[in-house]
Amino acid sequence: MSQAPPTSKVARRQHDREIVSLALPAFGALVAEPLFLMVDSAIVGHLGTPQLAGLAIAAALLSTAVSVFVFLAYATTAAVARRVGAGDLPAAIRQGMDGIWLALLLGAAVVALTLPAAPWLVDVFGASDTAAPHAVTYLRISSLGIPAMLVVLAATGVLRGLQDTRTPLYVAIGGFAANGALNLGLVYGAGLGVAGSAWGTVVAQCGMAAAYLTVVVRGARHHGASLRPDAAGIRASARAGVPLLVRTLSLRAVLMIATAVAARLGDAEVAAHQIILSLWSLMAFALDAIAIAGQAIIGRYLGADDPRGAQQVCRRMVQWGVVSGVVLGVLLVLARPLFVPLFTGDTVVRDTLFPALLVVAVSQPIAGVVFVLDGVLMGAGDGPYLAGAMLLTLAVFAPVALLIPAFGGGLTAVWWAMALMMTVRMLTLWLRARSGRWIVTGATR
Repeated sequence: MSQAPPTSKVARRQHDREIVSLALPAFGALVAEPLFLMVDSAIVGHLGTPQLAGLAIAAALLSTAVSVFVFLAYATTAAVARRVGAGDLPAAIRQGMDGIWLALLLGAAVVALTLPAAPWLVDVFGASDTAAPHAVTYLRISSLGIPAMLVVLAATGVLRGLQDTRTPLYVAIGGFAANGALNLGLVYGAGLGVAGSAWGTVVAQCGMAAAYLTVVVRGARHHGASLRPDAAGIRASARAGVPLLVRTLSLRAVLMIATAVAARLGDAEVAAHQIILSLWSLMAFALDAIAIAGQAIIGRYLGADDPRGAQQVCRRMVQWGVVSGVVLGVLLVLARPLFVPLFTGDTVVRDTLFPALLVVAVSQPIAGVVFVLDGVLMGAGDGPYLAGAMLLTLAVFAPVALLIPAFGGGLTAVWWAMALMMTVRMLTLWLRARSGRWIVTGATR
């Protein structure tokens, strides 16, 4: 950590209140998002196995397409928060509108590519002859909602930068409720089957985007900010997003390699791996909520030309990350007898699962530091360093993971490799935070 002066108890309490006020609603919004797919799966699952298999393939493709562009939220949060800190709300909202216009352009490009390529994409995923038609139908219809989802990402970044994480929570809850009602009505009431599920999701996503745009446009008009697309601003948003795109792709490559290695170990291993990965992702939501608070708070302090405040809140958030990681790790071990039977009754899978799960529990404090510092550096607009650090981490992880089958390692070894990956990330992020080079004050970096 950079050499920040000691923080008083009063300042720590102030930081704590601010972190909690931003992190709790952010956590709720993060958890609500995966519920879209769960609702779709539950409803479509009653239509038949081919329909559910088709949904699974299409959903995997769609989630990848959307998650690749998560930088729209991250980069927009940091840029908007800086301008908020500098006291220039019109410029903050103008910056947010640039991110939203970029989201619309990227969304249109993805739709143009996905519609004709849908059969080929489904075939690459190895869909069976019975599942493929359902996957293509769901993918083509649902791709129409991608521009709306990218607008949601960018607009979420705008509101986070404005220090508002409650509105995204309310919109996520509303979207989840609408998605469930529309799916039931269109799949069963209208008898549209898989297509009905896809259309229900698209309508819900467009409704969420409309809700966000209403809030942002109202703020723009109130503060006299222009809503027109600005080519220079859109290009600046894209440039800020490229390093974060590299970071995200590198992280997804890590997860794909881990899953591929687990699949080579056997059915029991890959089944256990999927269970652990689901739990790991759930715990990541809790830690990511703190990181989101970090993005918003750090950006605001740096925009306000307050490096001391940024250092102090960085130190406090790392403490939050460590404590949260310890709590999550302990809960994972203690609750193991309760949740494992919900996933599987296979004793072989359980036996494979338990030792690897302990590795995940032990590494959660490390994950807590990683998520927090990741958020701090994103809030500081330190994207190029994050990209380089993640590429280095991938370069260390990939050979270690790929050699596991050759040396007779099992699933526990895979998750030790994941723990190594998180440790490398922690070291690279901690060194950057300690150097203080991320501290660049002003309305722009």
